[in-house]
Amino acid sequence: MSVISRPSTSWRSLRSQLSRWSIFVALSAIFGIILVVAPASWPKLVTGIVLPGLTLAAVFFLLAAGLSLIFGLMDVLNFAHGSLFMLGAYLAWSCNVWLDPRYPGHWPVTIASSNLRFALGLIIGMLGGALIGALIEVCFIRPLYSRPIYQVLLTLGLVFVFDALVRTIPAWGSLSRPPIKPSALSGSLELLGRRFPTYSLFLIGLGFGLALLIGAVLQRARVGMIIRAGVQDSAMVEALGINVRRVFTSVFAAGSGLAALGGAAAASFIGVYPEMGLEYQLFAFIVVVIGGLGSYGGAALGALLIGLARTFSDHLVLETSLPTAIASASTVLVMALVLVLRPGGMFGKQE
Repeated sequence: MSVISRPSTSWRSLRSQLSRWSIFVALSAIFGIILVVAPASWPKLVTGIVLPGLTLAAVFFLLAAGLSLIFGLMDVLNFAHGSLFMLGAYLAWSCNVWLDPRYPGHWPVTIASSNLRFALGLIIGMLGGALIGALIEVCFIRPLYSRPIYQVLLTLGLVFVFDALVRTIPAWGSLSRPPIKPSALSGSLELLGRRFPTYSLFLIGLGFGLALLIGAVLQRARVGMIIRAGVQDSAMVEALGINVRRVFTSVFAAGSGLAALGGAAAASFIGVYPEMGLEYQLFAFIVVVIGGLGSYGGAALGALLIGLARTFSDHLVLETSLPTAIASASTVLVMALVLVLRPGGMFGKQE
Protein backbone atom coordinates (compact mmCIF):
# COMPACT_ATOMS: atom_id res chain seq x y z
CA MET A 1 0.00 0.00 0.00
CA SER A 2 1.49 3.31 -1.02
CA VAL A 3 1.50 6.26 1.29
CA ILE A 4 1.19 9.76 -0.09
CA SER A 5 3.44 11.97 1.96
CA ARG A 6 2.47 15.52 2.82
CA PRO A 7 4.74 18.35 1.70
CA SER A 8 7.48 19.03 4.16
CA THR A 9 7.43 22.12 6.34
CA SER A 10 10.47 23.52 4.54
CA TRP A 11 8.77 23.12 1.16
CA ARG A 12 5.59 24.79 2.39
CA SER A 13 7.70 27.63 3.79
CA LEU A 14 9.54 27.99 0.47
CA ARG A 15 6.25 27.98 -1.45
CA SER A 16 4.89 30.64 0.93
CA GLN A 17 7.97 32.79 0.35
CA LEU A 18 7.69 32.38 -3.42
CA SER A 19 4.02 33.40 -3.40
CA ARG A 20 4.96 36.41 -1.31
CA TRP A 21 7.71 37.41 -3.74
CA SER A 22 5.36 36.92 -6.66
CA ILE A 23 3.30 39.81 -5.34
CA PHE A 24 6.29 42.14 -5.42
CA VAL A 25 7.27 40.97 -8.89
CA ALA A 26 3.75 41.46 -10.26
CA LEU A 27 3.29 44.90 -8.74
CA SER A 28 6.78 46.00 -9.77
CA ALA A 29 6.13 44.85 -13.35
CA ILE A 30 2.85 46.77 -13.51
CA PHE A 31 4.35 49.95 -12.11
CA GLY A 32 7.47 49.56 -14.27
CA ILE A 33 5.50 49.25 -17.50
CA ILE A 34 3.42 52.31 -16.71
CA LEU A 35 6.47 54.30 -15.67
CA VAL A 36 8.15 53.57 -19.02
CA VAL A 37 5.22 54.99 -20.96
CA ALA A 38 4.59 57.84 -18.52
CA PRO A 39 5.63 61.23 -19.93
CA ALA A 40 6.96 62.50 -16.60
CA SER A 41 10.68 62.96 -16.05
CA TRP A 42 12.46 61.44 -13.07
CA PRO A 43 12.48 64.64 -10.96
CA LYS A 44 8.77 65.01 -11.54
CA LEU A 45 8.31 61.33 -10.79
CA VAL A 46 10.05 61.59 -7.42
CA THR A 47 8.38 64.79 -6.25
CA GLY A 48 5.03 64.09 -7.89
CA ILE A 49 4.54 60.39 -7.14
CA VAL A 50 7.12 58.80 -4.86
CA LEU A 51 7.33 61.40 -2.09
CA PRO A 52 3.56 62.13 -2.04
CA GLY A 53 3.01 58.37 -1.99
CA LEU A 54 5.33 58.03 0.99
CA THR A 55 3.42 60.84 2.70
CA LEU A 56 0.11 59.05 2.30
CA ALA A 57 1.76 55.78 3.33
CA ALA A 58 2.93 57.39 6.59
CA VAL A 59 -0.61 58.51 7.42
CA PHE A 60 -2.07 55.11 6.50
CA PHE A 61 0.57 53.35 8.57
CA LEU A 62 -0.10 55.40 11.71
CA LEU A 63 -3.76 54.42 11.48
CA ALA A 64 -3.32 50.81 10.36
CA ALA A 65 -0.48 49.97 12.77
CA GLY A 66 -2.68 50.40 15.83
CA LEU A 67 -5.49 48.43 14.22
CA SER A 68 -3.09 45.62 13.33
CA LEU A 69 -1.52 45.56 16.80
CA ILE A 70 -4.88 45.35 18.57
CA PHE A 71 -6.13 42.57 16.33
CA GLY A 72 -2.84 40.68 16.21
CA LEU A 73 -2.32 40.68 19.97
CA MET A 74 -5.88 40.70 21.29
CA ASP A 75 -8.06 39.32 18.45
CA VAL A 76 -10.27 42.42 18.66
CA LEU A 77 -11.36 44.02 15.37
CA ASN A 78 -12.16 47.62 16.28
CA PHE A 79 -14.38 49.24 13.65
CA ALA A 80 -14.26 52.52 15.58
CA HIS A 81 -10.53 52.86 15.02
CA GLY A 82 -11.07 55.47 12.31
CA SER A 83 -13.18 57.51 14.74
CA LEU A 84 -10.18 57.70 17.09
CA PHE A 85 -8.17 58.99 14.12
CA MET A 86 -10.83 61.66 13.62
CA LEU A 87 -10.94 62.63 17.31
CA GLY A 88 -7.15 62.96 17.41
CA ALA A 89 -7.35 65.29 14.42
CA TYR A 90 -10.01 67.48 16.04
CA LEU A 91 -8.12 67.66 19.35
CA ALA A 92 -4.93 68.74 17.57
CA TRP A 93 -6.83 71.27 15.46
CA SER A 94 -8.45 72.69 18.61
CA CYS A 95 -5.05 73.21 20.22
CA ASN A 96 -3.80 74.99 17.12
CA VAL A 97 -6.84 77.29 17.02
CA TRP A 98 -8.11 77.82 20.56
CA LEU A 99 -4.64 78.54 21.96
CA ASP A 100 -3.92 81.09 19.22
CA PRO A 101 -4.19 84.63 20.63
CA ARG A 102 -5.32 85.87 17.21
CA TYR A 103 -8.39 83.62 17.26
CA PRO A 104 -11.52 85.52 18.43
CA GLY A 105 -12.76 82.69 20.65
CA HIS A 106 -9.40 81.68 22.09
CA TRP A 107 -8.96 80.21 25.56
CA PRO A 108 -7.91 82.43 28.49
CA VAL A 109 -4.42 80.90 28.26
CA THR A 110 -2.81 81.29 24.85
CA ILE A 111 0.45 80.30 23.19
CA ALA A 112 1.97 82.66 20.65
CA SER A 113 4.30 80.12 19.01
CA SER A 114 2.60 78.08 16.29
CA ASN A 115 5.33 75.44 16.60
CA LEU A 116 4.61 74.97 20.30
CA ARG A 117 0.86 74.79 19.66
CA PHE A 118 1.47 72.17 16.99
CA ALA A 119 3.65 70.01 19.26
CA LEU A 120 1.12 70.33 22.08
CA GLY A 121 -1.66 69.35 19.67
CA LEU A 122 0.19 66.17 18.70
CA ILE A 123 0.68 65.23 22.35
CA ILE A 124 -2.89 66.03 23.41
CA GLY A 125 -4.33 64.28 20.35
CA MET A 126 -2.32 61.12 21.05
CA LEU A 127 -3.02 61.09 24.80
CA GLY A 128 -6.70 61.89 24.23
CA GLY A 129 -7.02 59.00 21.78
CA ALA A 130 -5.21 56.65 24.17
CA LEU A 131 -7.50 57.66 27.03
CA ILE A 132 -10.66 57.18 24.96
CA GLY A 133 -9.33 53.84 23.74
CA ALA A 134 -8.67 52.71 27.32
CA LEU A 135 -12.22 53.68 28.30
CA ILE A 136 -13.63 51.77 25.34
CA GLU A 137 -11.68 48.66 26.32
CA VAL A 138 -12.63 48.82 30.00
CA CYS A 139 -16.29 49.73 29.59
CA PHE A 140 -17.29 47.96 26.36
CA ILE A 141 -14.72 45.51 25.00
CA ARG A 142 -13.70 43.75 28.23
CA PRO A 143 -17.11 42.14 28.87
CA LEU A 144 -17.22 40.91 25.25
CA TYR A 145 -13.88 39.12 24.74
CA SER A 146 -15.69 35.81 24.27
CA ARG A 147 -18.27 37.35 21.91
CA PRO A 148 -16.47 38.67 18.79
CA ILE A 149 -19.71 39.36 16.90
CA TYR A 150 -20.87 41.64 19.70
CA GLN A 151 -17.51 43.43 19.56
CA VAL A 152 -18.05 44.19 15.88
CA LEU A 153 -21.60 45.44 16.42
CA LEU A 154 -20.56 47.55 19.38
CA THR A 155 -17.62 49.23 17.67
CA LEU A 156 -19.77 49.88 14.60
CA GLY A 157 -22.26 51.62 16.88
CA LEU A 158 -19.47 53.73 18.38
CA VAL A 159 -18.70 55.05 14.89
CA PHE A 160 -22.11 56.73 14.76
CA VAL A 161 -21.80 57.92 18.36
CA PHE A 162 -18.48 59.67 17.71
CA ASP A 163 -19.73 61.10 14.42
CA ALA A 164 -22.76 62.61 16.19
CA LEU A 165 -20.53 63.88 19.01
CA VAL A 166 -18.27 65.77 16.62
CA ARG A 167 -21.21 67.32 14.79
CA THR A 168 -22.88 68.30 18.08
CA ILE A 169 -19.94 70.24 19.54
CA PRO A 170 -20.53 73.84 18.37
CA ALA A 171 -16.85 74.64 17.84
CA TRP A 172 -16.43 71.64 15.52
CA GLY A 173 -19.76 71.12 13.76
CA SER A 174 -20.36 69.56 10.36
CA LEU A 175 -18.15 71.90 8.33
CA SER A 176 -14.64 71.00 7.23
CA ARG A 177 -11.74 72.99 8.71
CA PRO A 178 -8.63 73.88 6.67
CA PRO A 179 -5.20 72.58 7.72
CA ILE A 180 -3.08 74.78 9.97
CA LYS A 181 0.67 74.23 9.64
CA PRO A 182 3.31 75.35 12.15
CA SER A 183 5.69 78.03 10.92
CA ALA A 184 8.67 75.67 11.01
CA LEU A 185 6.96 73.23 8.62
CA SER A 186 4.92 75.57 6.45
CA GLY A 187 7.48 76.10 3.70
CA SER A 188 8.98 73.87 1.04
CA LEU A 189 12.36 72.46 0.11
CA GLU A 190 13.96 72.13 -3.31
CA LEU A 191 14.46 68.51 -4.32
CA LEU A 192 15.79 67.58 -7.78
CA GLY A 193 15.02 71.07 -9.02
CA ARG A 194 11.40 71.02 -7.82
CA ARG A 195 9.73 72.29 -4.65
CA PHE A 196 8.27 69.85 -2.16
CA PRO A 197 6.30 70.70 1.04
CA THR A 198 8.31 70.50 4.25
CA TYR A 199 5.33 69.16 6.17
CA SER A 200 5.10 66.14 3.88
CA LEU A 201 8.74 65.35 4.66
CA PHE A 202 7.88 65.61 8.36
CA LEU A 203 5.06 63.08 7.95
CA ILE A 204 7.39 60.68 6.11
CA GLY A 205 9.98 60.98 8.88
CA LEU A 206 7.33 60.54 11.60
CA GLY A 207 5.92 57.41 10.01
CA PHE A 208 9.33 55.87 9.35
CA GLY A 209 10.61 56.66 12.84
CA LEU A 210 7.56 55.21 14.57
CA ALA A 211 7.71 52.10 12.38
CA LEU A 212 11.27 51.43 13.55
CA LEU A 213 10.44 52.24 17.18
CA ILE A 214 7.37 50.01 17.38
CA GLY A 215 9.15 47.22 15.55
CA ALA A 216 12.02 47.33 18.04
CA VAL A 217 9.61 47.27 20.99
CA LEU A 218 7.71 44.29 19.58
CA GLN A 219 10.91 42.38 18.93
CA ARG A 220 12.39 42.93 22.39
CA ALA A 221 9.35 43.26 24.67
CA ARG A 222 7.49 40.34 26.23
CA VAL A 223 4.14 42.03 25.90
CA GLY A 224 3.13 40.04 22.81
CA MET A 225 3.78 36.71 24.50
CA ILE A 226 1.98 37.83 27.66
CA ILE A 227 -1.10 39.00 25.78
CA ARG A 228 -1.37 35.91 23.59
CA ALA A 229 -1.05 33.74 26.67
CA GLY A 230 -3.69 35.87 28.41
CA VAL A 231 -6.10 35.40 25.52
CA GLN A 232 -5.67 31.61 25.67
CA ASP A 233 -5.67 31.15 29.47
CA SER A 234 -6.02 34.35 31.50
CA ALA A 235 -6.30 32.46 34.79
CA MET A 236 -2.89 30.84 34.33
CA VAL A 237 -1.25 34.15 33.42
CA GLU A 238 -2.89 35.83 36.41
CA ALA A 239 -1.42 33.05 38.60
CA LEU A 240 2.04 34.14 37.46
CA GLY A 241 1.44 37.55 38.99
CA ILE A 242 0.64 39.41 35.76
CA ASN A 243 -2.37 41.70 35.64
CA VAL A 244 -3.80 40.61 32.30
CA ARG A 245 -6.60 43.14 32.31
CA ARG A 246 -4.15 46.00 32.77
CA VAL A 247 -1.96 44.73 29.95
CA PHE A 248 -4.95 44.38 27.61
CA THR A 249 -6.05 47.91 28.42
CA SER A 250 -2.53 49.24 27.83
CA VAL A 251 -2.27 47.62 24.41
CA PHE A 252 -5.69 48.84 23.35
CA ALA A 253 -4.81 52.34 24.55
CA ALA A 254 -1.47 52.24 22.69
CA GLY A 255 -3.14 51.21 19.44
CA SER A 256 -5.80 53.89 19.87
CA GLY A 257 -3.12 56.46 20.66
CA LEU A 258 -1.33 55.61 17.42
CA ALA A 259 -4.52 56.19 15.45
CA ALA A 260 -5.12 59.50 17.23
CA LEU A 261 -1.52 60.56 16.62
CA GLY A 262 -2.00 59.83 12.94
CA GLY A 263 -5.10 62.01 12.93
CA ALA A 264 -3.35 64.78 14.85
CA ALA A 265 -0.50 64.79 12.32
CA ALA A 266 -2.90 64.56 9.36
CA ALA A 267 -4.95 67.53 10.64
CA SER A 268 -2.22 69.91 9.44
CA PHE A 269 -2.02 68.06 6.12
CA ILE A 270 -5.60 67.39 5.01
CA GLY A 271 -7.63 69.48 7.48
CA VAL A 272 -10.42 68.07 9.62
CA TYR A 273 -13.98 67.03 8.75
CA PRO A 274 -16.49 64.61 10.31
CA GLU A 275 -16.32 62.10 7.46
CA MET A 276 -12.57 61.58 7.76
CA GLY A 277 -13.00 58.77 10.29
CA LEU A 278 -15.00 56.53 7.95
CA GLU A 279 -12.90 57.49 4.93
CA TYR A 280 -9.57 56.60 6.50
CA GLN A 281 -11.00 53.59 8.33
CA LEU A 282 -11.58 52.06 4.89
CA PHE A 283 -7.95 52.68 3.93
CA ALA A 284 -6.82 51.15 7.23
CA PHE A 285 -8.75 47.93 6.60
CA ILE A 286 -7.43 47.69 3.05
CA VAL A 287 -3.88 48.10 4.38
CA VAL A 288 -4.21 45.42 7.07
CA VAL A 289 -5.94 43.00 4.68
CA ILE A 290 -3.12 43.40 2.14
CA GLY A 291 -0.44 42.98 4.79
CA GLY A 292 -2.23 40.17 6.61
CA LEU A 293 -4.52 40.59 9.60
CA GLY A 294 -2.50 40.93 12.77
CA SER A 295 0.89 41.38 11.03
CA TYR A 296 2.70 44.57 12.01
CA GLY A 297 5.26 44.27 9.22
CA GLY A 298 2.46 43.57 6.79
CA ALA A 299 0.70 46.76 7.88
CA ALA A 300 3.84 48.78 7.13
CA LEU A 301 4.28 47.23 3.69
CA GLY A 302 0.58 47.45 2.91
CA ALA A 303 0.55 51.15 3.76
CA LEU A 304 3.51 51.67 1.43
CA LEU A 305 1.80 49.88 -1.45
CA ILE A 306 -1.52 51.67 -1.01
CA GLY A 307 0.10 55.10 -0.62
CA LEU A 308 2.17 54.70 -3.78
CA ALA A 309 -0.72 53.15 -5.72
CA ARG A 310 -3.06 56.01 -4.85
CA THR A 311 -0.66 58.81 -5.78
CA PHE A 312 0.42 56.97 -8.92
CA SER A 313 -3.16 56.54 -10.09
CA ASP A 314 -3.92 60.20 -9.33
CA HIS A 315 -0.90 61.22 -11.39
CA LEU A 316 -1.89 58.89 -14.24
CA VAL A 317 -5.41 60.32 -14.36
CA LEU A 318 -4.04 63.87 -14.54
CA GLU A 319 -1.54 63.02 -17.28
CA THR A 320 -3.94 61.04 -19.45
CA SER A 321 -7.60 61.03 -20.37
CA LEU A 322 -8.46 58.11 -18.10
CA PRO A 323 -11.61 58.48 -15.96
CA THR A 324 -11.14 59.75 -12.43
CA ALA A 325 -12.80 56.63 -11.07
CA ILE A 326 -9.54 54.80 -11.81
CA ALA A 327 -7.82 56.72 -9.02
CA SER A 328 -10.55 55.91 -6.51
CA ALA A 329 -10.54 52.22 -7.45
CA SER A 330 -6.76 51.81 -7.48
CA THR A 331 -6.51 50.81 -3.82
CA VAL A 332 -9.19 48.14 -4.23
CA LEU A 333 -7.50 46.85 -7.38
CA VAL A 334 -4.19 46.46 -5.56
CA MET A 335 -5.96 44.65 -2.73
CA ALA A 336 -7.68 42.32 -5.19
CA LEU A 337 -4.37 41.55 -6.91
CA VAL A 338 -2.66 40.73 -3.62
CA LEU A 339 -5.52 38.53 -2.41
CA VAL A 340 -5.61 36.60 -5.69
CA LEU A 341 -1.91 35.78 -5.33
CA ARG A 342 -1.99 35.31 -1.55
CA PRO A 343 -5.49 35.08 -0.02
CA GLY A 344 -4.30 35.60 3.57
CA GLY A 345 -2.36 38.75 2.78
CA MET A 346 1.39 39.09 2.27
CA PHE A 347 2.33 38.25 5.85
CA GLY A 348 -0.90 36.66 7.04
CA LYS A 349 -1.33 33.02 8.04
CA GLN A 350 -2.40 30.84 5.16
CA GLU A 351 -5.15 28.31 5.89
